[in-house]
Amino acid sequence: MEDGSTAARKVMVVADPTRESAGALQYALSHAIVENDILILFHVGNPNAWKINPFGALFRKPSNDGGGAASVHQPAVAEGGGYQVDFLDAMKKACVVGKPKLKVVVVKAEMGEEKDKASVILAKSAAYKIDLLIIGHKKCLSNSILGVTRGGSFRDMAEYLILNSKCTCVAVQKKGQKGGYLISSKKHKNFWLLA
Repeated sequence: MEDGSTAARKVMVVADPTRESAGALQYALSHAIVENDILILFHVGNPNAWKINPFGALFRKPSNDGGGAASVHQPAVAEGGGYQVDFLDAMKKACVVGKPKLKVVVVKAEMGEEKDKASVILAKSAAYKIDLLIIGHKKCLSNSILGVTRGGSFRDMAEYLILNSKCTCVAVQKKGQKGGYLISSKKHKNFWLLA
């Protein structure tokens, strides 16, 4: 693999401004990606997010049009200096620092009115012919107990993606700073990987 003779894989990490997404990216960089792979940081935006979270507009990066209006497409995270930066840019910079020769592509998509986030991720992973899909996973007690609702729909997006993805899908849950990762896939459920 060092001589570049193997074909580049396409690895997609679902990127959100969450701790789980950062853990999935850290897992991908340290355990799943080699330098000739192509990493796609994929973010699904929700144009109706203000309806779901009325405080969401407070955490948006100001647009560059000079009008001072909040940008719907660029959620931001705070950095130490007190200014706001796009979390996708921060994730891309972390990839460049960790693996300088890695090709990193940032892709953003919007959810339609009738679609949910999981179906957008599945459609784009099929369209881009992704080889490995990595998603951050937060296991909550209600999802563990209830699992599938009566109508057959899933409460946990990660499990839905694992079961319905055409490519290999891995859900990653980081366990502390030095605790390792809890990994789930079609073949392994809650596999403990020490890092």
